[in-house]
Amino acid sequence: MKAVIIPSASRRRHSLGLAIALLGSSFLAASPAKADLRLCNMTSSRVGIALGYRDAQGWVTEGWWNLNARGCETLLRGQLGGRFYYIYAIDYDRGGEWSGRSFMCTREREFTIRGTEDCLARGYDRSGFFEVDTGEQKSWTIQLTETNRPGGQ
Repeated sequence: MKAVIIPSASRRRHSLGLAIALLGSSFLAASPAKADLRLCNMTSSRVGIALGYRDAQGWVTEGWWNLNARGCETLLRGQLGGRFYYIYAIDYDRGGEWSGRSFMCTREREFTIRGTEDCLARGYDRSGFFEVDTGEQKSWTIQLTETNRPGGQ
């Protein structure tokens, strides 16, 4: 099991301490194999999730998964084909976001966007995603959490 805490960015000048806990899932050989990329919202807020990853045709971003407080959702079903996945999340209730330095295309409504270049010129928003390193595991769960320390650490 692995835990990583990443400082969050602030949105709309709201100070919100947020942290990311990344948990690798492992399964016993005797249990049925169920391999997925899952995300659990362990906060008290509703959140919106966007996902970025590489497939056989190149980069793709998808969104939005809307998760209630303390809810989980499967973002990709089946064994993971890559090592790195990218997440951008918005806290709908308290403001703030989970973001990073990997910029990809998003939009306000539901989307599947091919490519990460020229987002604005193509009519999309440009959002910073944080990287999730699955270590080439076939299954992975990401947990979004909030901390009591403003600015998150």
